Parts: sequence; C-alpha cells; structure tokens
Amino acid sequence: MSSVEQHPERNVIRVQLAHNVVLKGMTAAQMAELEPLLVVVDCQKGEALLNQGVHEMEQYFILEGILKRVVSNREAKEMILRFASEGEMETSYAAWRLGTPAPYSIVCVTKARVAKLPLREWVAFIERHPGLKQTFEYEVMHHMSEIMAHTITLHLHDAPGRVKRFLRKHPELEERLPKKELASYLNLSAETLSRLKSRGKI
Repeated sequence: MSSVEQHPERNVIRVQLAHNVVLKGMTAAQMAELEPLLVVVDCQKGEALLNQGVHEMEQYFILEGILKRVVSNREAKEMILRFASEGEMETSYAAWRLGTPAPYSIVCVTKARVAKLPLREWVAFIERHPGLKQTFEYEVMHHMSEIMAHTITLHLHDAPGRVKRFLRKHPELEERLPKKELASYLNLSAETLSRLKSRGKI
C-alpha cells in the first residue's frame, strides 16, 4: 500500500489514472487535488476489496487486473453481477448515499492493482467539482443498467444466447476470465460452457 507520489511506478500509475473512464476529463489542478487522497494497493486473486454487509466503503479505480461484483445469500450461494477491468471503476456509492450496508462484495478475479480512497472523501471531492460528479453518477447509473440487462438475459436467453451476448458485449474479457468465473456469471456450469464451445454452439 503506497501513495501515488511514493510509488516506484508512479509515472505509469498517473497515466493509468488519466485514462480512467471517470477521471479522464479532469484538469491537472483537479488531479493534483485528488492524487494525495489516493492509496495504491496490489491485490491477490480471490482477495476481497469490499465485503458485503459492511458500512465502511471505498471508491476504487482499477489500474490493472479484473474485479467482480458478487452478492451472496445466507447459504453462501453467489451471483456475479458484473466484471470490471483496467480503466474502469468500482464503487458502492448508492448504498453509501442511502446509509445502508454494502449490498455486494468486490473481489479480485485476477491479480489486480487499484487506486482507492474512502467514499466519504471521494464524495466530498466530487461535491467540489460538479462536472466530475455528473460523469461519476452517470457511470454509476450505467453499472446499474448493465446489471439489470444481465439479470434479464439470465432469465430470457438460453445458454448459447447468454454466452453470445457476453462475447458481443465484452470481447476483451473472453480470454482473460477464468472459465469457472465466466460460467458462474452466465449461470452455467464450467462443463456446459466447455461443451457449448466444443460443439460450435458459441
């Protein structure tokens, strides 16, 4: 865990932050104001950045690797809501605004590096910069819309249709996601996914 300034790869990290979907429109002055608030963290595969049910939440900007948003029930049955990779962000902003516990966990699918800060500090920052707040809240709504579309897909499409939609929407993740994770996201077994591929159905 390190500040951006003290990180040995700070120049690379600054470029990565400048290309983030939320931060790319920021001015140099805004970035100079935000950077000291950020902490850079390297995470292992399977490590949780956020645990479902907690009240202390953070804002994450993904520098490297893939994260998943996952919800679990009391029987530990999991549903993956979305994946996010480099240049994207993860958050539990809606829950923080509502004063409710985090409704899902955020977990590393692969080794990952993120820049993070407490949500209360991020919210205070965007309140000072309305244009950035608008960009951020649009991205939050985009995530919600994406998750709703995915949930509908699970109910309305057959197995090949689910896979084809994912490959159309996220071609960049096809070769990077472990097959077990992709199968879980699509509510399939890994064996079914392999069988569909071997039979040329996808």
